Amino acid sequence: MSSLTLWLLLFVAIATGWLLGLWSARFGRRPNIDDEATLRERLQFLFTNYSDEAIESFVETLAVSGDTVNLHLSIGAHFRNKGEVDRATLIHQNLLARPELPSRYSSQVTYELAMDYLAAGLLDRAESLLHELMGSRDYGRQAAQHLIEIYQQERDWEKAVQVAITLVEAEPSPLRRKQLAYLLCERAEKDLARDDRFTARQRLTEALGYDPACIKALLLLADMHHHDNKPKDARLLLLSIFDQKPAFAPEAVKRLVKYAREQNSEAQLAKKLRKLYYSTPSTSLLLAMVELERRRQGDGPAIALLQQELTSRPSLRGLLRLIEITGPEHQGSGTRDRLVSRVGEMLLQNKPVYQCTRCGFSGHQLHWLCPSCKTWESVEPVQGVDGE
Repeated sequence: MSSLTLWLLLFVAIATGWLLGLWSARFGRRPNIDDEATLRERLQFLFTNYSDEAIESFVETLAVSGDTVNLHLSIGAHFRNKGEVDRATLIHQNLLARPELPSRYSSQVTYELAMDYLAAGLLDRAESLLHELMGSRDYGRQAAQHLIEIYQQERDWEKAVQVAITLVEAEPSPLRRKQLAYLLCERAEKDLARDDRFTARQRLTEALGYDPACIKALLLLADMHHHDNKPKDARLLLLSIFDQKPAFAPEAVKRLVKYAREQNSEAQLAKKLRKLYYSTPSTSLLLAMVELERRRQGDGPAIALLQQELTSRPSLRGLLRLIEITGPEHQGSGTRDRLVSRVGEMLLQNKPVYQCTRCGFSGHQLHWLCPSCKTWESVEPVQGVDGE
């Protein structure tokens, strides 16, 4: 299609719209370009019938007013969603540069331009605009959240905490408080890396003040108590996880067994684990019980315990452990058991150990911040026959 033909079509479309508007103003209700259904229909016609170059040229000549701002913004969002970030950026920069832009739209256009910069990976430019929006009534909270995401990506936990505190003050929801608690945990880990244990303890205590069920804070504080030779305090923190977030009990079990072995208190722990297992059963907890029973009483009682529990609550990891403990000398079918064990191990290798409860992201490593949906503490141990 030639340029002349293209411009003629655009002129006809605009003229037709003007005549329809004039007729409506005289004989009927005046259409409002801000009306969602009307705007959606016009945009659909525009995107379907004209090339991106023609749309871009049309936007450059389109007047800026309260009636047309939403059209500009929608076209800009259209280009950004298509991956044409440069075009979206030009549209939004052009809007901000127009002196006739109504002031009430300034924050919205600034926010859209910041989203363009984020999409383009220009984090420093996005950060500058988002800081401008921090005081905005309509976009302040969204700007703060995007700033936190930028600082998380850059691992600048100090700045992330500062912004998160202002966000919690404006919106003290459990989700915001949890986010702040985990950001404080990240700061505490940096303190521990510098061997600043006093500051790290302050950070973790502050984190639990915002979210008493922050699992990472509980685990880090338990490790610190263990390091400081305070086994009772460490054990109490780990046991609280069973009440606060039973899904993360396997993370607590690993430490409980390790601490008990170092302190020669396995008999005491074995009794406690049995009580916990019947209230919050999991495969990790069962295997820890079996291992303690085996160390204290031998293979026989451990095998009996494992067989009994697998009957009512089967799991692949439990079955493989049973085959491993039993061995060919007990069943006389070593070849078969080795085959079952090998197949089971191959199945587990291909199965994720952790999964995000929000977006479904899965993997073999525990991420406190989901790499996919960027939510804190949403990645949990997988449940079921091939999990916990």
